[in-house]
Amino acid sequence: MLSIRYLFSPIRLAAYPFALILWLSLSGCHPAGQQALPNWQGGELVVLEDSLQPGADSQFNHELAKLFAGYLHAKLTAIPVDVAHAPDMLAQHRAHLAAIGFRSNTATPGLIYAPSYQTVAEQLVFNNAQDAPAGIADILDLKVAVVAGSAQEKLLEEIKLKQPSLHWESRSKVSVDDLLDEVAGGTLDVTFANRQQFGLARNFHENLGMATFAVAAPSQLAWAFAPDSDAKLRDQATRFFAEIRKDGRLHDLVDRFYGFNERLAPLDAAAFVVQINSTLPRYRALFAEAAHWSGLDWELIAALAYQESHWNPLATSYTSVRGMMMLTEDTADQMHVDNRLDARQSTLAGARYLATIRDQLPLRIAEPDRTWMALAAYNQGNGHLEDARVLTQRMGMDADRWVDVKKWMPKLTQPEYFEQLPHGYARGGEAVILVENIRMYYDMLKRAESGNSTTGLSATPYYKLLDSDKKQRIKNFYNR
Repeated sequence: MLSIRYLFSPIRLAAYPFALILWLSLSGCHPAGQQALPNWQGGELVVLEDSLQPGADSQFNHELAKLFAGYLHAKLTAIPVDVAHAPDMLAQHRAHLAAIGFRSNTATPGLIYAPSYQTVAEQLVFNNAQDAPAGIADILDLKVAVVAGSAQEKLLEEIKLKQPSLHWESRSKVSVDDLLDEVAGGTLDVTFANRQQFGLARNFHENLGMATFAVAAPSQLAWAFAPDSDAKLRDQATRFFAEIRKDGRLHDLVDRFYGFNERLAPLDAAAFVVQINSTLPRYRALFAEAAHWSGLDWELIAALAYQESHWNPLATSYTSVRGMMMLTEDTADQMHVDNRLDARQSTLAGARYLATIRDQLPLRIAEPDRTWMALAAYNQGNGHLEDARVLTQRMGMDADRWVDVKKWMPKLTQPEYFEQLPHGYARGGEAVILVENIRMYYDMLKRAESGNSTTGLSATPYYKLLDSDKKQRIKNFYNR
């Protein structure tokens, strides 16, 4: 069985060469408890990051740490660490803080928490081949494991106070994804994961089930400091989180890494494997060529093409858009395409068209919002995107942030809104679905590329994101 961790895992330690040099030098030159940390006020912030948990969780915390370092006007140095070892390393003053999601609901000896940045529901996960547990009492005789020192282990420690018979394996050197793999493979009965982690794994393992009862209060995730850490730095962290919560940057970051998870649906594994194995390798070089000429990532172009046509260069919809990138006649003329069913012409033109739209957006719109809005305009046109941005602004929200615009773009189907806007009716909801699906395809292709350095792509499926209506529409135009 393919491990999620294997599919996604970059060569983690090699990705942090300077951090490792720092870590080893600190370990070898000073006795424990007397580490000479750089002065964060002098321009260097040293943080611990989870070396074992792949994907959105670690990347989210890394981006958050970069924001905090920028807030302090400091350079960020990240040290990869097994989360179970983080408290000891903080106590030894090997880092200023641990940028790892700890469950801060209850006090933990040896740790002081920053303000919580995210609330996530923790879930009991089991294999659907077994009966669904109706409560904690049903797992007392089962094989249970969680990651040592994780938010899930802290959760079980709380539950054990009420269920003294509860026992579990505390695993080091593994990730939540590894344990979910084991549950899916039948070598582990039960593990615990938050909803986002479960949603990710569910797309690889349809046989994973989630218990319907609430196991405990949701986890309030937060960074951690040593009790004797610099109080001024902790105060700065408190001000930092208050500021990014107020100005929307925290919301934007959560949406960037987790917003599209809400669109996950069970994977039609057989159909998707066929597409990955037989179709994508055929067009991989074409997507790379389009990336070269457009300045876009090839994974973004491939994600758009898959959403539009399932990499079918002969695709034709009921609206008469055609080809790999589903170009309209007007767009094809604008991009000098004489045959929309030619895969190369369509892909190069579609990529250039998307790049052109992106370049025409106001310069104040930053990435990644700039790309998400360009994709929405690719689907519905610049005029309708501008209407959605005007409507967003009228509603007191930020027209330069996709997380706000996507809330109002679906309103373009309603007369009380579109009749007050210059470009009239638009299928704004369809554009939002397209963008959110492409975000996930793009994210997964990027991770697959970094996690498989030999072939660049795995022969195993990544995601199925289309809702049932969208999936049926694609099947319909395949069968026309």
